[in-house]
Amino acid sequence: MRRQSNGVGPSENRSRRFRVAPDASTQVVEERASNAGVLLFSAVLFAAVFLVALGLGGLVAGVVTLPGIAVAAVAAALGTASCHVAQQWERVVVLRLGRFNRVSGPGLFWTWPVVEANTLRVDTRTRVTTFYAEETLTADLVPLDVDAVLFWHVWDAKAACLEVGDFTRAVEMAAQTALRDAIGRAGAAEVAIRREQLDRELKRVLEEKTAPWGVTVLSVEVRDILLPRELQEAMSLEAQAEQRKKARIILMEAEQDVFETLAEMEDLVGGPEAVGRLRTMHLLNESLREGKGTVVIPSAFAEGFNEGLGDLLKG
Repeated sequence: MRRQSNGVGPSENRSRRFRVAPDASTQVVEERASNAGVLLFSAVLFAAVFLVALGLGGLVAGVVTLPGIAVAAVAAALGTASCHVAQQWERVVVLRLGRFNRVSGPGLFWTWPVVEANTLRVDTRTRVTTFYAEETLTADLVPLDVDAVLFWHVWDAKAACLEVGDFTRAVEMAAQTALRDAIGRAGAAEVAIRREQLDRELKRVLEEKTAPWGVTVLSVEVRDILLPRELQEAMSLEAQAEQRKKARIILMEAEQDVFETLAEMEDLVGGPEAVGRLRTMHLLNESLREGKGTVVIPSAFAEGFNEGLGDLLKG
């Protein structure tokens, strides 16, 4: 029995149990990418330009003045704004006066202050997106809960910036919609059994939809499919019946082979009656092999006791 606490309903509990999110405690901090180097470079560049501009102003004026400090600060700010560093996995979309100019990076690149702007920094590494479909009806009107994982990356930073507003959100919504459509076109048994076919279909649909956004879908993997309990029991009974059917067919084939072998032995054991007695002995041996039964064989000795007991009772 599932308990409810803190006023959370059963549907919310079920949703929280179904949704799988990465555990932050399992991530190693040292393995995360850091932008500390880029920030340090900008700080050092600002300080260097400020000191150089302040020194030049002092040489020209002969003394360091407040306007000279202001000019040095402005020069340092413009120098820092024009010099940029992109990480190895980053691509930076640069616009000049609102129009697309180029994609810069990785490494050191320059822009014109005020005229050019870094619009978007795109991470080109492989990304993992978890998406799911809750209580989605199949073609035979069975509600299913399906949880899947999408592996993708951005190969065209220009298209990711100019063709779609939020490409990460768009990819997630497209994956969820494609999953619901795929479930609705198939039956519950087909979705549960043909998981690899569902993966290939989702990958094909998402590739066609996300290609104009500069996104490449690497793979789609269905992690879990939750069937209603009633359907699980029905499918289990169906599987058990199928196994019993196969077992009976195999047993009948074995019996047929035994009879064919015994038919070939008629000349050796003395005719059909001897073959029948031999088969009876074999069946008796099989029934007693596990030691769970008792076989009673009538004999003339027992019949003699029965006749004497009957005469005694009559007297």
